[in-house]
Amino acid sequence: MDTVVSQDGTPIAYEARGSGPVLVLVGGAMTTGEHAAPLAGLLADGFTVVTYDRRGRGRSGDTRPYAVRREVEDLAEVVRAVGGQAALYGVSSGAALALHAASAGPAVSRVALYEPPFTVGGADPSRREAYRSRLVALLAADDRGGAVELFMTHIGLPPEMIAGARQSPAWPGLEAVAPTLAYDDALLGDGAPPLDRLALVSVPTLVMAGSASPPAMTEAARAVAGALPDGTYRKLDGQSHDVAPEAVAAVLREFLLP
Repeated sequence: MDTVVSQDGTPIAYEARGSGPVLVLVGGAMTTGEHAAPLAGLLADGFTVVTYDRRGRGRSGDTRPYAVRREVEDLAEVVRAVGGQAALYGVSSGAALALHAASAGPAVSRVALYEPPFTVGGADPSRREAYRSRLVALLAADDRGGAVELFMTHIGLPPEMIAGARQSPAWPGLEAVAPTLAYDDALLGDGAPPLDRLALVSVPTLVMAGSASPPAMTEAARAVAGALPDGTYRKLDGQSHDVAPEAVAAVLREFLLP
């Protein structure tokens, strides 16, 4: 992997493969660039596909205190290193980060998003505040396992699935990136689609959701697409929040190479 140094001195690790227009993959909660490798492999014959470890994850460093603008700066440095302009594909909280980046300057040519985890409708704000408060307390106590379990509970995983995850070989890796759950939470602000920021995203933007995902996910994706100046919504048949690389690769090709 290569490394760039962000504006605050944080090293950010990235990897580029393939050739063609540049596409940067922006991962969601508790993932590293390695998780996007299967999709990168499917697209490398038509794009220069860039995967990277967001700050606090994998081989990238971290610098406190965290601020959303620092993650935007990280992504901008990666784009600068691979040619100065790129399309972005963001998944879940990575979709929120991609929107922040696209609203900040001209280096982003197109944006594709999968299930940005905003909340629309009559959601109870006290539930979100309770999650944020508990997450801060667990991380302050360095209870990383507790923080991961809290996040899994918050997104609706059943207790038996969480118990199984605790026993899996992947659990230490999840605990390693647990502090970044607070970063993902910060990216979402108050949880509602950030209408003022969305209005600043002038490039063509595709917002996707899976037909097998909860209705709240599709409602949020529709709301984001509708609030963008040049937004399009698309539902992927049979897909859930854990979207299959093969399902999204063809859609990305169609959108990014019109």
